[in-house]
Amino acid sequence: MSNERRIKGKIRYLIIVPIIMALILMGISVFMFGPYSRKGLICLLIIAVYIILVIIAYIRLMPVINSTMVEYALEQGKIQNELLRELAIPYVILDTDGHVMWANSKFYETIGVRDKKHIKKPIDAYFPQLVPSVYESGERMEMDIEYGDRLFNAQIRRVDLTNVFLEDKSEHKDDEIVIAVYLFDETELRNLKKENEDQKLVAGLVYIDNYDEVMDSLEDVKHSILNALVDRKINMYLSNADAIVRHIENDKYFCVFRQKYMQMLKDDKFALLDEVKSINVGNEIAMTLSMGLGMGSDNFIEDYEYAKVAIGLALGRGGDQVAVKAGDQVTYYGGKSAGTEKTTRVKARVKAQAFEELLVGKEKVIIMAHKRPDSDAFGSAVGVYRLVTSLGKKAYIVLNEVTDAIKPVVSTFNNSNYSDMIINSEQALGMVDSQTMLVVTDVNRPSMTECEELISRVTTVVVFDHHRQTNEAIQNATLSYIEPFASSACEMIAEMYEYMSETPKLRQQEADAMYAGILIDTDNFLVKTGVRTFEAASFLRKSGADVTRVRKMFRSSMTELKERAEGISNAEIYMNSFALSYIDQDPESDDAPTVPVAKVANELLNVVNVKASFVVTEADNGILYVSARSIGDINVQVIMERWSGGGHANVAGAQLEGKKKEEFFDELKAVLKEMYESGEI
Repeated sequence: MSNERRIKGKIRYLIIVPIIMALILMGISVFMFGPYSRKGLICLLIIAVYIILVIIAYIRLMPVINSTMVEYALEQGKIQNELLRELAIPYVILDTDGHVMWANSKFYETIGVRDKKHIKKPIDAYFPQLVPSVYESGERMEMDIEYGDRLFNAQIRRVDLTNVFLEDKSEHKDDEIVIAVYLFDETELRNLKKENEDQKLVAGLVYIDNYDEVMDSLEDVKHSILNALVDRKINMYLSNADAIVRHIENDKYFCVFRQKYMQMLKDDKFALLDEVKSINVGNEIAMTLSMGLGMGSDNFIEDYEYAKVAIGLALGRGGDQVAVKAGDQVTYYGGKSAGTEKTTRVKARVKAQAFEELLVGKEKVIIMAHKRPDSDAFGSAVGVYRLVTSLGKKAYIVLNEVTDAIKPVVSTFNNSNYSDMIINSEQALGMVDSQTMLVVTDVNRPSMTECEELISRVTTVVVFDHHRQTNEAIQNATLSYIEPFASSACEMIAEMYEYMSETPKLRQQEADAMYAGILIDTDNFLVKTGVRTFEAASFLRKSGADVTRVRKMFRSSMTELKERAEGISNAEIYMNSFALSYIDQDPESDDAPTVPVAKVANELLNVVNVKASFVVTEADNGILYVSARSIGDINVQVIMERWSGGGHANVAGAQLEGKKKEEFFDELKAVLKEMYESGEI
């Protein structure tokens, strides 16, 4: 039914309704007065005359009504056509191939074509985003498009002309389809929004990472000179961002600047980091600083809180970098250096005393490390176990899987003294009550712990870790001791022993486990080893650790030696600086060769010109294990973060699900090239 027929049908009601009502009145008259009474006949006669008059009126007025409707429709069509043509919003009707069927004056004006001129080119010649495939994606859609220096919000509607007046709106193959496009100019609105965003304030905290260490290495008379130079560098750099800078402590600054300068600082990759490191007035150690910037909130107090979180993340990752927190998103810049070892033990003493105070009100402690634990994870857990039990508290270590990496160490605890030391996740969850403390060692990412559910179930959580922090961190920790400069978690725990109210007495196998953790994480004291590392090792040696006994634990099997040889033979050198290799899993073994992978990564650093190595292996469970090692200035942790990994500047790794080694190496090469060319590594 056409629209015209529908309207005519409604007009017929003008005669049908009165006639029906008249017939009803006839029936009522007959019923009330009878068919032959005088009153009844008079009523019937009057009603009959009424019906005749209505019919005559309909017959005579119908042509006039039709004529009036046609004239009105024509006038309305002209008005609508004129309104559309003069509409202040560009409007165009296209066919399904994108050719212009009709457009209003504003559209012609927008694309710079003379009004009413036939446009032969398809619409995507002017707006490349409006390709025909876009029209097929749905009945209604909208998208942002650009033309010249203008930005438009395009609202697109697919119209079926064949079915426009039908109740069945479904589209059929032979239907006549057109595309209606409205272009709303949002250039001014976007500019105003951007200007509003640019005027928002950014809160910043600037901390000098190694102030005390640098000053201790410098003559007293030069302290004021170094302070003045650093102060001048910071003020000069931030003055480019029109910032207000205040020196709040010897090694701390506070700054405020408008958000529009953020892109400028990002473009030069926060050159202040390198400028400060270049200052030399005779100091043996290069001074480094970290920045935490908070932005993105409508409340400046909240931005300041973001800045405090950001500076904490920057320092937790080793310093010498900038952390920018905008809402829930955190971005890092810099962080190329491995950091400077802290010689002071003040932090270790404070954390040890705080830990001992927390233990006073607890009856038992559950200790856990990361999944597939290594020697450092198990050794540090054993160290905490002895700390806790020496204070008369019950302690348990959560261990779901005894990997090849820790099997030699764990086997030394198979005696009656440690019969209830090791438990699994289910047992740990069953022990939780209000008097339980949870200690997490060698990891600070919830998703990588042995039992993530424990973190939310236990009210008192303590974290001891030496890995650089990522965006994912344990949020509800009562006490957090994260020291990225430490070689291992075992080193951190060993230092804490000296500051307990009563120094715990380590048993022989416990000292061996902790010594093994330091030995493996430092690759026999070759990687990330400082003065405090040797002091911790010395303490463990005095406590009964035997170097020869530990070495025997970690001698390689012939199978492992062959796997390492395979990894070295599979290696390739990329960009003359990076060694890439892989080890295939032994089909007769249930475990992926993760230990040989780490050892191969270490050995490849002995190759001339190799600055970093990346070795992978694929496990049967579909996980790709990546070990990354570096020597020099390459920060492999920053690289591994591209795949949600982490670790240290010189030792890092990642675990990838559902990814093949060929795919990973292609991605890795692209990332290495990009980061090398941009100066990030």
